[in-house]
Parts: sequence; structure tokens; C-alpha cells
Amino acid sequence: MGFPGTWMTESESVVYRVVPKCACSTIGQIMFYADHGRFFDGDIHDAQSGLHKWSMEASQPRIEKAVKGHKVYAFTCVRNPYTRVLSSFFDKICGIQRNGKRYRGNLVPLIIQKYGIDVGGDDGQQEFDQIKSFRRFLLFVRDTVRFKKPMEPDIHWSAMSGHVSTFIVNGGRYNKIFFTEKFDEGMAQVVQNMKPKHAIDLKTIPRFNESEGHGPTRAHPVEAYFDDLSMHLMWEIYKRDFQCFKYDFHNPANKMPLSEVDLDEVHAKLGD
Repeated sequence: MGFPGTWMTESESVVYRVVPKCACSTIGQIMFYADHGRFFDGDIHDAQSGLHKWSMEASQPRIEKAVKGHKVYAFTCVRNPYTRVLSSFFDKICGIQRNGKRYRGNLVPLIIQKYGIDVGGDDGQQEFDQIKSFRRFLLFVRDTVRFKKPMEPDIHWSAMSGHVSTFIVNGGRYNKIFFTEKFDEGMAQVVQNMKPKHAIDLKTIPRFNESEGHGPTRAHPVEAYFDDLSMHLMWEIYKRDFQCFKYDFHNPANKMPLSEVDLDEVHAKLGD
């Protein structure tokens, strides 16, 4: 199994477990900058050098040694489940991707056909009933997560706790789990611990939101998308995310966590 989705600076100053839709592009770029004094030209997910990644075979022994040795500062970043799944819908389902095509080829036509969702036309820019369409998408998400049908869940909407847990189960331990909603505060602690070769000013670093502009703009406040049934589905899918990462299940309008993450609790709950 190893450590899928794990990145490490070339200087081995810090290890990061990527959680999709949780500022991962910005975090990756900061890690790259820390060693090289420049940002990667392009989407950091495409970088094949300048950063160790588990997906690159040559990096695996180094990452494994660093993670299992517990000598390198390890962290991840999480996000409110309500805003994360909404972001996945607008970016991956309604949006046109960087390559000018729909995400994952026949995925969107499949959901349109089986769940009756609307995605704003061929370019994702036409008017459509966002709330109705999103709620149908959420039903699809539940089916993929709970029943693996009509397909396995995608990394962008599978539970954060699943991503976070593989790192623990295989022998890793987090020093820090912080919130996308308090990004500067959390990342500042990481930067302090990684002692970067090149100084990092979090106030001036751009936000590398690689998904921005792919899809239509969200037309309503977050809470408008979640009626009683949608919230029931959210609990069914993301119960562990709400519990482990301290987000407010009862109020979709409150995107902020209710308290800090309890690392011991996370390791106990997600380590079995």
C-alpha cells in the first residue's frame, strides 16, 4: 500500500499528505518554493521533479523512510465537507478541465443519464438549476462512496478521513492537521517547522487555485444547497470527516471548524 498521495520536499524538510480540494496546489507550490526559491511553472500536480511524490518510483524509498522514521515534520490540510463537495461539483462536474475536455471522459454523460443532473450546457456556462442538479449529484456521490456504484468514488469527493487515514495505517504520524479556512495560520506553523532554504512570506504568496474558472460560479450561499435530505446524505458520506476534523454538521452556513483538530483522537480513530 505504501503512502499514496504523499509529497515531500527534496530537502526532506517536510512531508505532506495531499487531500484533494483542500488547497493542495498552493501547499505543493510552497513546498517547491521552499527548496528552489521559485514556483513550479504550471500545475504542481504535473511536476515530475523538484518535489518527491509517492507516484514517482524513485521517490518512494525516501518518502517511506522519512514517514516511518517519524523524524520529518508531517502534516495535512482539511476543509469543510459542505464547501468541499460543492467545489467538486462546480469544478469537476460542471466545469471544463485544463485539457479543454470534461473531467474523466464519460463520467459527466453517465451522471447526466443516470441521475438527471444538468451541468450548464457544453461549456458549463449556461443557466441551470444549480440546487436541484447538485442534490442529484450528491446522491451519485453517496452511491459511489457507500456502494461503489456506478463507479468507485473519485478522490475529489471521497471522504477526507479516507485520504488522511492511509498515512496513519501504514506507519505515519501527523505533527499538524490544519484548516483550509485558517490557511495562513496553519501553514505558518508548517513553514516554521520546515525551516525553508528560501524565505516564505505567506501574505504575498499567490493562491494557486488550479480549478478556479473551470466551472460556473456558485449562485447561492452554501446552505441553500442542503435541505434536510441532503444533510442526511452528507452525514452518511462524511460522518467521520465532521467528527474527526471538528466541522459543524448542523449548520452548513458555518464553514469554520468548531475547535482545533485533536491529533491523538485522529490517530486513534483513523489508525485502525
